[in-house]
Amino acid sequence: MSDQISSIIDSHCHLVFSNFDEDREKVAQRWRSQGVKALLHACVEPSEIPAIKSIADQFKEIRYSVGVHPLDVNHWEPKTLSVLKKAALDDTRVVAIGELGLDLFKAENLSEQLSVLMPQLNLAFELNLPVIVHCRDAAKEMLEVFSKLSEDGRCPRGVMHCWSGNVQEMREFLNLGFYISFSGNVTFKNAIDIHECAKEVPSCRFLVETDSPFLSPVPHRGKRNEPSFVKHVVDKIAELRGESFSEIANKTTQNSRKLFGLP
Repeated sequence: MSDQISSIIDSHCHLVFSNFDEDREKVAQRWRSQGVKALLHACVEPSEIPAIKSIADQFKEIRYSVGVHPLDVNHWEPKTLSVLKKAALDDTRVVAIGELGLDLFKAENLSEQLSVLMPQLNLAFELNLPVIVHCRDAAKEMLEVFSKLSEDGRCPRGVMHCWSGNVQEMREFLNLGFYISFSGNVTFKNAIDIHECAKEVPSCRFLVETDSPFLSPVPHRGKRNEPSFVKHVVDKIAELRGESFSEIANKTTQNSRKLFGLP
């Protein structure tokens, strides 16, 4: 890999999970060998924060978020918001709030999810931090939330992570100022909607990610995902857009740096 194409940012991963406990150092060696220069470690609930911080201490290229995932609403307590705020203010490596959002694919507790989502969105706006948005089978509901906040002048900037929607939905999130992040599912043969989105998304408004350890790209489907595999996401988007690997790597690196204020 030449110097020209040696910079990729994995904009969303979860290395804190126990299936990395045995070989985290080797995983890091592999991502470095593939030109992954920075990673954003997403948080799903507050008890993870000390361990994520420890991983960021170990691997200097890691920045991280703090937040509560929509499927982890049971971890929300009266003190949670202040815990997130303190964590964000205490460490300059916290560059986003999330992973937050709505998931109506695996759960139906919309009102409970909204009660955890809204304070986090308000916190992100207050701290001027972007949000990392998980949205599954909930584009309509998520757009309603963001449209209302936008009308009130209180919508944080952010990214729709692990994009799985259609072109029309993508256009609406783009119109609200959001970035679109593509993960391993863009490499799946039958992911026609995602392919169309990858072709159409403006070059200044998309990121790449692995969502490790989930959703391994082809040719690693069914195995544990890891940050070095982000190269396959870049490869597929380059193929879909008729651009070179280095063009996609460079654009997404610039976009990640701009959104998250990465060095």
